Amino acid sequence: MTHAPKFTTLGCRLNAYESEAMKDLAQQAGLNDAVIVNTCAVTAEAVRKSKQEIRRLRREHPDAKVIVTGCAAQIEPETFAAMSEVDAVIGNTEKMQADTWHGLSSNFIGETERVKVDDIMSVTETAGHLIDGFGTRSRAYVQVQNGCDHRCTFCIIPFGRGNSRSVPAGVVVDQIKRLVDKGYNEVVLTGVDLTSWGADLPATPKLGDLVMRILKLIPDLPRLRISSIDSIEVDENLMQAIATEPRLMPHLHLSLQHGDDLILKRMKRRHLRDDAIRFCEDARKLRPDMTYGADIIAGFPTETDAHFENSLKLIQDCHLTWLHIFPYSPRQGTPAARMPQITGSVIKQRAAQLRDAGATRVTSHLSEQIGKTHNILMENPLMGRTEQFCEVTFDTPQTEGSIITAKILGKSNNTLLA
Repeated sequence: MTHAPKFTTLGCRLNAYESEAMKDLAQQAGLNDAVIVNTCAVTAEAVRKSKQEIRRLRREHPDAKVIVTGCAAQIEPETFAAMSEVDAVIGNTEKMQADTWHGLSSNFIGETERVKVDDIMSVTETAGHLIDGFGTRSRAYVQVQNGCDHRCTFCIIPFGRGNSRSVPAGVVVDQIKRLVDKGYNEVVLTGVDLTSWGADLPATPKLGDLVMRILKLIPDLPRLRISSIDSIEVDENLMQAIATEPRLMPHLHLSLQHGDDLILKRMKRRHLRDDAIRFCEDARKLRPDMTYGADIIAGFPTETDAHFENSLKLIQDCHLTWLHIFPYSPRQGTPAARMPQITGSVIKQRAAQLRDAGATRVTSHLSEQIGKTHNILMENPLMGRTEQFCEVTFDTPQTEGSIITAKILGKSNNTLLA
């Protein structure tokens, strides 16, 4: 008896998106009895977890073909090829090509190379792979950009994803029209460095141009959401969309990373503390219901108590709500790994303080919603999300995928009750 391929995904939202696209490619190729691990390389810990997952899956599926892909496989293919549990290693470009999966299916490790990983820096285009949600009929994701041209000192990802490249606006609009026709009420634009979208296209359009074009050409799209952005790269049209387009959701996740100017410079970021604060103030003036999430790294090399306090204060100064806190861990091959390191116990303690501050902000934000009326996109019959991405639970079933208007009656833990 054959079984459909099993996918395990580590890391970012884009990896999850690509796993969904790979499922379609693997199924179309008739690849059965295979386990595919889509790895992450953002930290040394992420690579360790990827290896751990591969070993676990081999124990659970002793007769399956184990295929490893993703950023860790792209950056260090020889490491994964040397693992006895692994049958094949494919790169980030190859994993999105139908020919790769047909080759794996037709003659596994015969005509197919065991390691198929090309130079990611030579890739100049990103195909617009279309997927329909992540196990939900309410929200769909559209990848509009891949790769990154920046070289932050802590980050290995450009070597896993390549240089920045954009999906043309016309392709994006056609994909979203198709999704709206299929009944999706919310579309999320995703990418590695979303605000760099368009720099490699003719006339070098900006992300704001794409957002305005989508909203203008697809009037039937109820909700458009954008994933993580670099606030220093936000253009005038995106600010205009924030100010004038209620269908653009009032929730932005910001790649801030730190709150101290010296550490930001050592990270090779392109913004300073005041730039982040100013952006958050400006966007909230244009859209008073705007909420922010942010990535913040705790314990970056050379971080003093005073530097750390500036990160802690940034949570209040920018009115951040949804935080992703990353305890710094050195990534071999990055400049930051060669800088003076902070003690692990200190990093852990600082990360906990940031998380506690974030939890306080979430509690405060949710309390402010009680008594207010929200438009809620139902992800399943008993749970949906507000425009600001707060989770809301209901005690009576609603229609999955629908947008309903409801009054918030209370909260429980990190969830609103309606």
